[in-house]
Amino acid sequence: MKLYNTLTRKVEEFKPLKPGEVGIYSCGPTVYWNQHIGHLYAYTQWDTLVRVFKYLGFKTKWVMNITDVGHLTSDEDVGEDKMEKGAKREGLSVWEIADKYINQFLESLELLNIQKPDVLCRATEHIQEQIDLIKRIETNGFTYKTKTGLVFDTSKFPDYAKFSRLNLEKQRAGARVEVDPEKKQPWDFLLWVTNQPKHIMLWDSLWGKGFPGWHVECTAMSTKYLGEKFDIHTGGIEHIPVHHTNEIAQAYGAFGQQTANYWLHNGWLVLKNEKMSKSLGNMILVTDLLEKNYDPLALRYLILTSHYRQGLTFTWEALKSAEISLKKLRELVSSWRTSQGRKTLTDEDLEKRKQSKKNFLLAINQDLNIPQALAIVWQVAKSNLSDQEKLDLILDFDQVFGLKLSEVSITKLQVPKEVKKLVEEREILRKEGKWEEADEVRKEVEKAGFKIEDTEKGPKIKQFK
Repeated sequence: MKLYNTLTRKVEEFKPLKPGEVGIYSCGPTVYWNQHIGHLYAYTQWDTLVRVFKYLGFKTKWVMNITDVGHLTSDEDVGEDKMEKGAKREGLSVWEIADKYINQFLESLELLNIQKPDVLCRATEHIQEQIDLIKRIETNGFTYKTKTGLVFDTSKFPDYAKFSRLNLEKQRAGARVEVDPEKKQPWDFLLWVTNQPKHIMLWDSLWGKGFPGWHVECTAMSTKYLGEKFDIHTGGIEHIPVHHTNEIAQAYGAFGQQTANYWLHNGWLVLKNEKMSKSLGNMILVTDLLEKNYDPLALRYLILTSHYRQGLTFTWEALKSAEISLKKLRELVSSWRTSQGRKTLTDEDLEKRKQSKKNFLLAINQDLNIPQALAIVWQVAKSNLSDQEKLDLILDFDQVFGLKLSEVSITKLQVPKEVKKLVEEREILRKEGKWEEADEVRKEVEKAGFKIEDTEKGPKIKQFK
């Protein structure tokens, strides 16, 4: 298994901390509004990562946070808390807003067949863990106080700019010092916010009544459930310059080390090179697909055709094409299920099966090359392996894809009596050597929407497409 590690900007061999086990932490949603298909692009890709590890025989533990406090309208220390903004928008309490959009998030996961993480942890239910983490950072000498609260002193972490390759001098030139002129550096960030006494969610602490900064929760909860050192941390590329940079700084302040060995980042799902966002008013929800009579799993299929680091340009035409491909795959699975018995495999068959499995493993192990793995499915489908062998291989591969192909049932083809009579007539003509007349009958069958496949056991009638 090789993965692209943002920490080193290299594709590296994955070496788990514990043989046969993997701990994964994913940055989850801020539940002040709907999660659109741009967000779900990321969660589908990380669900696939987890499925790959399970397929490879790893014992997995997947942890994801839910942000329901502290995430300001800027990813930095500026603006209104997004949860309060959502509450004002809808005339609900912050708790009602959180519950409403957690349910919307979970519904979207289910529609896309994304596994629910083993641990789905809310920031407001882990305030004490966040306070304890901040205490540890303070004890180690990485903090100072300003009018806005307790601040992390990035000058104490020499490698602060390294992870995202920040140009700090350029940032200094464009800094908004009026937000907090007491900050030593503009990019120093809040661990505990104390200057918002009217904030709906406030907790007592050593530093005064307040609430945790956004970055604290991920470090506190990832280490609570996975340990101070774990395998993989995932998120979107937008998290690199601020959120994940600050997580790494916090970990250094608290533990003197990196928490995650591998940092993986997904690209974006965009609309004609425009990011999907609430502010632009171009959100598409998974439930919107249902309203337009699309199968949500067609979106999952479309996402699987893109590499997680490259992102995806979404169009309705691309979604329709993905739905057609998924429908075809389901029809093939259904037809293979109708095949009776299993033929004895020749050495050539065994070699083809072995090579298909090997190619699939090579693809998923090479930095999750799922598009290539999906291409192997169609190679198998078009091969001359028996229907049963094709079915076995593709259901095996679907443990990674999550397209629910094992749930596809046998569809019995309803053939009109008139068509059956034409097929019988054609068979008689063929036996009499009347090939031209037989071909004319075949055309009549096709006009009726069916096709004839001649086999050793006689003609088979199939739906014509």
